[in-house]
Amino acid sequence: MSTFQEEKIQTQNIIGRMLQIGVFLSSIFVLVGGVAYLMRHGSELPNYKHFAGEPPQLKSLRPIVSDAAGRSTRALIQFGLLLLIATPFARVVFSVVTFARERDRLYVVFTSIVLLLLIFSFFGSNGT
Repeated sequence: MSTFQEEKIQTQNIIGRMLQIGVFLSSIFVLVGGVAYLMRHGSELPNYKHFAGEPPQLKSLRPIVSDAAGRSTRALIQFGLLLLIATPFARVVFSVVTFARERDRLYVVFTSIVLLLLIFSFFGSNGT
């Protein structure tokens, strides 16, 4: 087997491991936050007449991280979901770097376009 093929297999293994770890960590945070939330609020009766969305502090990255560190159950769940979103994002960033290292310009361009689309869809949306 050539060195190039070995590097490709190693890259695929790293990407696969990144996805596994990202989904696993995300699941742990969502599970822990969900169980803790149900332990605190599971016996409350839901009010279906009034819908209250997420509080403002759970709509931005910095407050989510700080509240999750403070063990806020909702913030733990939200942080786990952010990890789930960040997992494929990290995969694309890793792919761009790998293709650039291999000097594969065509794939760098295509993967960079995908990365820009991900960034725009995450940060560029106006909520509509």
